[in-house]
Amino acid sequence: MINQRIVLHYNYTGKLDNRNETGGAPLEPKTAVFLVICSLIILENLIVLVAIWQNHKFHNRMYFFIANLALCDLLAGVTYIVNLLMSGQWTLHLSLNAWFVREGSMFVALSASIFSLLAIAIERHITMIKMRPYDASKNYRVFLLIGMCWLIATTLGALPILGWNCIGNLPQCSTILPLYSKSYVAFCITIFISLLLAISVLYARIYILVKSSSRKVTKHSNCEHSMALLRTVSIVVGVFIACWTPIFVLLLVDVACQTKKCPFLLNADWFIVLAVLNSAMNPVIYTLASREMRRAFYRLVCGCLVRDGSVGCKQNTAEPSRSKSSSNCPRAAEQENQVANAQNQANTS
Repeated sequence: MINQRIVLHYNYTGKLDNRNETGGAPLEPKTAVFLVICSLIILENLIVLVAIWQNHKFHNRMYFFIANLALCDLLAGVTYIVNLLMSGQWTLHLSLNAWFVREGSMFVALSASIFSLLAIAIERHITMIKMRPYDASKNYRVFLLIGMCWLIATTLGALPILGWNCIGNLPQCSTILPLYSKSYVAFCITIFISLLLAISVLYARIYILVKSSSRKVTKHSNCEHSMALLRTVSIVVGVFIACWTPIFVLLLVDVACQTKKCPFLLNADWFIVLAVLNSAMNPVIYTLASREMRRAFYRLVCGCLVRDGSVGCKQNTAEPSRSKSSSNCPRAAEQENQVANAQNQANTS
């Protein structure tokens, strides 16, 4: 049965004008591409979670945050697949609660992913300030930050179904999300842009702290550590901005634009997919860039392909090389080890 309230909102915002309602139509190429991307996201993050679970040396604060990020991204892939399968001809047959759950679950997963990126930046910044190696007795901070990520993300995602929507007030409806209020969308975008700025500032601070600490040890380590961290920071912040800024800008236009005055808002799918694509990039940035994580990743993949792991899956048992400058500067070795320990925590990726 068609839900007339959903029809009213979709018709008012113009989303029914070019909707294809042909039942039983074959899968559109665009939808097929999106499903492949989501499947890749799920596979990537599932491998990361299994690798962290199976290796006890990854059971420390930073990898707990990375595991949480992988879980968020995995759920983002799952919820977007569900969203795709429940869209199209099925949208107008959903109940209001089902529609809010469909959109809200994806919103929660993507929000939790963003908050997890902030939590990782906070943890790295705290580690650099204290300049201390990992202390297992302080894992409470991990679970506190992770719990806050999910609590805030769930609260934000649940606000529309709890009443912050535009049902009964059509002029205030978003074009991209026809049952969401523009004021709610503006509120969320303000929070997300603030998170983007906070993440950028924290990573800039981390880079400055590492550069300053390295300079106190030796010029060689200063150059080596600073350039390595600068590359990582540039990738982290650059990918995040590249993936999320387009949808942020589009939603801001949605809030400012009058209904049916900005027809390009009806083609927001590719902007949403770009944001979801960040969930596919995170495993590469935050895990595969780590030497130890790469080894665990390759061992896991090879273990699935070759049962005994003996063919093409030789693992490098050599310890990661220490800072080259420590052997050239004996008197500074102790101080440099302290800097290196903090950097390894802060720059696990």
